[in-house]
Amino acid sequence: MLTTGDDAARRAVVAALGGYRNPDGGFGWGLEPDLRAPESQPGGAQHALEAIADAGPVTSPYSVPLLDWLATVTLPDGGLPFALPMADPTACAPFWAQADPTESSLQITAAVVAQAHRVARFDAGVREHPWLATATRYCLDAIRRIDGEPFAYVLSFTLVLLDVLADTEPAARDLLDHLGRYVPRDGAVPVAGGAQGETLHLLDYAPVPGRPVRDLLDERAVAADLDRLERGQQADGGWTVDFTAYSPAAALEWRAFATVAAVATLRRNGR
Repeated sequence: MLTTGDDAARRAVVAALGGYRNPDGGFGWGLEPDLRAPESQPGGAQHALEAIADAGPVTSPYSVPLLDWLATVTLPDGGLPFALPMADPTACAPFWAQADPTESSLQITAAVVAQAHRVARFDAGVREHPWLATATRYCLDAIRRIDGEPFAYVLSFTLVLLDVLADTEPAARDLLDHLGRYVPRDGAVPVAGGAQGETLHLLDYAPVPGRPVRDLLDERAVAADLDRLERGQQADGGWTVDFTAYSPAAALEWRAFATVAAVATLRRNGR
C-alpha cells in the first residue's frame, strides 16, 4: 500500500487495527479475510504488521506487544504454527481451521517475519526484540534445507523475506540465488491444489523495482506482468483474485486488498 506524506493518514491506518486486536496483544477477528475467528492468529499478525509497515515511519504502540504475543505461540524450533485452534471455524478456510498447531510452518513464519523486518526499519523496539532474531534464524535454516520445488506460497513468502533481509543479512543474497532455481522464466508459479488457474505472479513477490529479488527475473517478464496487471482492472475500477474466498465478506475484502496492491504496484513501476 502507498500512503501519503500526511502523518494523520498514516496514524489512521494504525488506529484502524485496534478493532482487530485482542487483549493478549495478537490480532484476529477477520483481519485475514478467510480466517474470521476472533482468536489471535499468526495470519492476523502478518496482516497487522503489513499495515504497520505500510503506514511507516509512524510507529505503532501495537508492534512490540504483538511480537511479545508471537513469542508465546512460537514453537521450540523457532517457527510459528500455520494456525492456532479456534472455537468456531465458521467462514474460515479449511487450511486454516485444520492446521496442525504443533508443527512449524515456514510459509506463515516467513510471511510474518518479512513484515516484522519491514517494521524494524523504523521501529527500534521491533528491531531489537528477541523474537525477531529467533524466528529469522528458523526461516534461514529452513530455507537452506529446501532441496526440491517448494509449494508456491512457500516460495513466494520466502522470496519476499530474503528480499527484505538482503539489506541487513549477508546470507540473504546467496539464499535468493538458492531459491532462484525454482523461479520460472516468466515468474508465474502455479498453486498446486488451488483453484483452477490459481497462480502467483512475479509482481506478487517482486513488486518493487531495483530490489535484489528482481535480479532473478528477466526485465521482459517484468514488463509483461505489468501489462497483465493493467489488463486485470475491471469495469468498476477494481481488481479480482484468482483464488477461492470462503465467505461473501472475504470475497469483497480480497477485492479491496487486490485493488490496493495493484494500484501500489503499478505506481511503483511507473504505470
